Amino acid sequence: MTSSRLRGIALPDFGLPGEPPRIPPSTYERRCRNAYKTAGAKWLVVYGDREHFANIMFLTGFDPRFEEALLVLGPGERRIIIAGNECVGYAGLAQLPAVEIVLAQSFGLMGQDRSRAPRLLDVLKQAGIGAGDSIALAGWKYLEPGEWTGALPTFFVPSFIVDVLRAIAGDAEAVSDATPVLMHPIEGLRAIADADQIALHEWAGSRASAALWHILSAAKVGDSEYTAVSRMSYEGEPFNVHLMLASGDAASPVMGLRSPSARMLRYGDGIVGAIGLWGGLSARGGLLCDHDDGFLKIAVAYFEGLMAWYETADIGTRGGRIFEAVTETLARGGLRSSLNPGHLTSFDEWLHSPIQPGYAGEISSGMPFQVDIIPAPMRAGHALNCEDPVVFADQALRADIAARHPAAAQRIAARRAFVRDALGIDLKETILPLSSTPLCLAPFWLKPNLLLARN
Repeated sequence: MTSSRLRGIALPDFGLPGEPPRIPPSTYERRCRNAYKTAGAKWLVVYGDREHFANIMFLTGFDPRFEEALLVLGPGERRIIIAGNECVGYAGLAQLPAVEIVLAQSFGLMGQDRSRAPRLLDVLKQAGIGAGDSIALAGWKYLEPGEWTGALPTFFVPSFIVDVLRAIAGDAEAVSDATPVLMHPIEGLRAIADADQIALHEWAGSRASAALWHILSAAKVGDSEYTAVSRMSYEGEPFNVHLMLASGDAASPVMGLRSPSARMLRYGDGIVGAIGLWGGLSARGGLLCDHDDGFLKIAVAYFEGLMAWYETADIGTRGGRIFEAVTETLARGGLRSSLNPGHLTSFDEWLHSPIQPGYAGEISSGMPFQVDIIPAPMRAGHALNCEDPVVFADQALRADIAARHPAAAQRIAARRAFVRDALGIDLKETILPLSSTPLCLAPFWLKPNLLLARN
């Protein structure tokens, strides 16, 4: 017997934050000091580019555009952003105090001027990196021990940059991988958010989910996917992933990562969409119809898995335990999670995940999560998803959020009350929902007020 069913539920207006919260310059300064100290080398070099910007963004408030960039941290609190022709001016938006901005034209696109600073090697030497120096290099992800057995470490950084650093140091072994300093799922600096960062996550989660619900609640037969997306009320917020909206039927299966197209929506189509902003993503999937008994059974089984996540996860809970609870619950309905059932999020959509089979690392206060359970198998023409951002916060952190960002704290409290009173799910006090549509799963998009809820 299932513990959930469809109910007619009006989604409240929780309000939307306007201007995004600001991360103070002193926070960027503290983050850089911690990263440099933890890396344990004379120099810490952090790589970034348009897609892989989150590490540099976390440390400086600057996101590279069009080009690669490096943040170099060194002795005596040296702080240098190395950028190409187009970003050298844009890098002035960085909020890190006392940061130098230096041009390296190799980072510019092909065909651009190279006459002023053509050699990255010279630029880095002039910055102070020299022979015999130890260099810790942070890329945009890292390999686990079983994935690489080479004599030297390898990096998710262009080999050109690795080659230059090794040439300057004069010893290939002098360049070590510092990516876990920032991105480890338990100990990484980015795995824990402070009150200001959480408020920025709430800004993103609120706006992304509201925009997606505009699409879901107004979609109708005869729309093109482009027309459906046009209703999102986009206001120029920065995306952390491409916008997704895809539909399909048994003859043309739903490809969830696809961007919208001119395909016309038909009754009974599977449809799924996702909007991700810096710090929060919302995704929903269902059928474009009024009702379907067979699909409802699948949706209920999926919703049971979502409830298992929220009822198991807590500060101090092992990541492996959450994985087990969700996996076991989904299996009772013939489903599984096609990826990790939940992962850490940040300026990038997927930072890392402690929710892995048998993982002993525990959830900590300040961890920002995407409750991202993608059900499988799905038959051709079906789509199902309900993804929301949350953060875990102990009493001290909750008090800090309320003091520094009272409007965000009030929206969070209203969402918690809605999930309890309307959906019948009493969230732990440590779980703070950051979405304007918290746990709202409407399996049938032509009936958006029919939500799954606990019996």
